[in-house]
Amino acid sequence: MSVTAEANLPSTGGLRPAFSAARARLGLVALLFAVAASGWWWTGDQMRGMDNGPWTGLGSFGWFLGVWIVMMAAMMFPSVSPTVALYSRMTKQRSPLSPLLFTSGYLLTWAAAGVVAFAIGAALNSIADGLFAWDRAGRWTAGGTLVGAAVYELTPLKDVCLGKCRSPLGFLLGSWRDGLSGALRMGAKNGAWCVGCCWALMAALFALGIMSVVWMAVIAGLIAFEKTVPWRRVASYGTAAVLLALGLLVLGAPRAIPGLTTPSDAPMEQMSPMGS
Repeated sequence: MSVTAEANLPSTGGLRPAFSAARARLGLVALLFAVAASGWWWTGDQMRGMDNGPWTGLGSFGWFLGVWIVMMAAMMFPSVSPTVALYSRMTKQRSPLSPLLFTSGYLLTWAAAGVVAFAIGAALNSIADGLFAWDRAGRWTAGGTLVGAAVYELTPLKDVCLGKCRSPLGFLLGSWRDGLSGALRMGAKNGAWCVGCCWALMAALFALGIMSVVWMAVIAGLIAFEKTVPWRRVASYGTAAVLLALGLLVLGAPRAIPGLTTPSDAPMEQMSPMGS
């Protein structure tokens, strides 16, 4: 081969780092999915026999928070993995710590949301005096919560938050912070947008049965649906239609909903770990 021909051959020196980085991002996504799968297995084991339907008791604070964090990893990591992979591609630091800290910040925000949810539940439980029994206000509150979640799907605030989740490039460029602390802060901010997007869906999960793996899967499916379907309006209106239908069925014919536990007259009591 002539010198001229050799000079015209493309260099592969720059391809190796790019290929290595792509493999690292693929490994990161695989790790997130593995953690999510482990979370599904663990929560399914922990929640066996604990579903008491709408407004199931939350247990002790420490136990609930631990279960909540694992639940959020199981439900959210698959849909947030493209954002984490994009962040990993954009960061100048090739250390795996940056995307892991980004993910940790994201999960910390959801942990804070769990603390707020527990505080609201504990406050309602302390003043309700059996109000959330199924044959009193429990059924109507559950149905109203689902209808309210459907309405929120069509609000401008939901649209803005969903846009941040569906188009992570704009969020990352507008919120960029260098360093490991920057990675944690960016992840926490991304989690805040996600909470703004999904809080009503999480309220719907409480209304259907927070300790139900079936309803966890349904809500996680709706979250993934509206974040990944190419047609944004279809995603929002489709999710709203599902929530509205569930809400009307809870109000009018709860026993027609497959997988819904309908307690007879159980108040919203605090449930102990492992159902004991």
